[in-house]
Amino acid sequence: MNNIFALSTELPQEEVFEAILTGSNIFLKRIISTGQVTPPGEWYDQIEDEWVLLLQGDACLSFEDGSSIDLKAGDYLLIPAGRKHRVERTSSEPPCIWLALHGNLLNSE
Repeated sequence: MNNIFALSTELPQEEVFEAILTGSNIFLKRIISTGQVTPPGEWYDQIEDEWVLLLQGDACLSFEDGSSIDLKAGDYLLIPAGRKHRVERTSSEPPCIWLALHGNLLNSE
């Protein structure tokens, strides 16, 4: 059995991405962030919907339309495919622990 909150004693400088579940239509991963942000001028522009849940830490996401959202432990949101976004801030103490579900989440066909 694995524990979603288990962290190695020495976290690497890069974000950690761990696959939890992979299916034909979905992909669930755990992300560990320790202060990383999206590089200046870059945007995530995904072809699939993304549902994110911040389990630990705090973070800020911004969107191409100028809006932003601050997240704390327990907050979640659905980012529709094609909505450009970026990570502006992630805490390092405590590290951010995210769950990210990717797939065709808004279309029930």
